[in-house]
Amino acid sequence: MDVTAGSAVVTGGASGLGLATARRLVGKGVPTVLVDLPTSAGAEVAAELGGKTRFVAADVTEPEPVAAAVAAADELAPLRTLVHCAGRGGAMRVVDKEGNPGSLEFYESIVRINLIGTFNVLSQAAARMAAHDPVGEERGVCVLTASVAAWEGQIGQLPYASAKAGIVGLTLVAARDLASRRIRVATIAPGTFDTPILARLPQHVRDSLGEMVPHPRRLGQPDEFARLALAIVDNPMLNGETIRLDGAIRMQPK
Repeated sequence: MDVTAGSAVVTGGASGLGLATARRLVGKGVPTVLVDLPTSAGAEVAAELGGKTRFVAADVTEPEPVAAAVAAADELAPLRTLVHCAGRGGAMRVVDKEGNPGSLEFYESIVRINLIGTFNVLSQAAARMAAHDPVGEERGVCVLTASVAAWEGQIGQLPYASAKAGIVGLTLVAARDLASRRIRVATIAPGTFDTPILARLPQHVRDSLGEMVPHPRRLGQPDEFARLALAIVDNPMLNGETIRLDGAIRMQPK
């Protein structure tokens, strides 16, 4: 689908993978709505990007704010593209170092943000797309974000890996479900990328993470994620697939 055929929603759009994707979309003249938390720099980022760019504050797990975000995109142009990048990590073990059971509350919170939030955003955006006339063969494209942790979650990544595996699991089912509405769904599973989360780590730790990648031997750049997201939108046969974007890395247990 021609990405310029309508508007786009990018969650997690104030930084990292989402911001890089928004930059690419705005650079192509696509009216774009950035969705991020009220505490984010979303408003400043939208002003910086210019064009028909708006910021809508929303927690991706809440239906009403997400519905407002997709409605805002529809006001700019028919919603055709979703790139869902919002999520967060969090360390925990099945049994903690003191021998206590891992926190069910914490586990639920990480799964809710990453997996439940993905379904909420996907369903809200797809409902909007389904109401529009097709452009050629399709009405819209939804690009989701998983992680290589879906297959090789490291010790301490228990809730994050669970949620990302859930996203991989829902991708094909959602694509089949939405096929009758001419909406495609695909997922990107990034490896180690140079995002604000990793920016908090000491440089020697960041360097060691980059050295783990077979080739290219470095951290991934957010714009490389953005390029793949737009390639998925562009290619009508990419549907129901999860694509690893990881430089051939396979994560070790810790």
